[in-house]
Amino acid sequence: MSTGPQRYPGASTAYWYQNRFGGDLQEVNVVVLHTTEGTNLPSYDGGASAPNITLVPDFKAKRLKAYQHFDFDRSSRALVNLRGGVETNTCNVTQIELVGTCDPATHAKWRKAGYAYIYWPEAPEWALQGVADLLAWAHKNHGVPLAGPKTWKAYPASYGSGNGVRMSFSQWNSFKGVCGHMHVSENLHGDPGALDFARILELAKQGRTTTQPAQPVYEPFPGSAFFMKGSKPALGKSSPVFTAMGRRLVAEACGLYKVGPGPVLGQADIASYEKFQRKLGFTGSDAKWPPGPTSWAKLKVPKV
Repeated sequence: MSTGPQRYPGASTAYWYQNRFGGDLQEVNVVVLHTTEGTNLPSYDGGASAPNITLVPDFKAKRLKAYQHFDFDRSSRALVNLRGGVETNTCNVTQIELVGTCDPATHAKWRKAGYAYIYWPEAPEWALQGVADLLAWAHKNHGVPLAGPKTWKAYPASYGSGNGVRMSFSQWNSFKGVCGHMHVSENLHGDPGALDFARILELAKQGRTTTQPAQPVYEPFPGSAFFMKGSKPALGKSSPVFTAMGRRLVAEACGLYKVGPGPVLGQADIASYEKFQRKLGFTGSDAKWPPGPTSWAKLKVPKV
């Protein structure tokens, strides 16, 4: 079962995977925090290993932008879930990925290369606030306790089954609150490392929810001017525009894809777009491909 709001306010659904990987309904009482060990929003193998929500740093605005991949009360796919043991992905848990690293070796490498990233053991206050906002929302709307393990070990000592903080099966089954990947039974990963969890909880208990906008920001598709030249894209043509279009159509509940949107224009893209046209109220030949300026202007992707 599920209760309460399922979408985190302001979160983008441009990378929505629930249509492809349905998951199980669950009444969430646990949040697991991960780090992506990358600098950008991951592909998650097309959703096959995706969490419920990814928080991506916007360094210019000094805030975290949320991308939601599954409903809050729907099982996602970022944890190892072995047969014959305990349930992890489906054990009333929402999974949150934090873009950045917890590995000091990676931190040193990225810093030397001049990358923009968050090293989560030394995360700035605005990043901790972004995590806290999400946890405060989860507590208010789903009753997830603002509590969790006291020990968040530094990576790489946090890695492995014998890291000293990994829960036993019985501990995991009875746990309610917020923990890290390092704490979850059957798993080996040590993320998110030495996160300042005490500060995050302190901020969450203040109840602030200021980092998410009321609505996502939008921008036109890359290269969308191509459609305004009166041309009719042929089946089989490849363009990043088609991937962006497909993701937006999925977010609009018009995606008719069996595999998922991609860069090559196919019949599913055309059928999905025509479904979107009908949703806008167009009928007959007016609802047919190719896109017209009026409909195309309404189909935009959340800004990354």
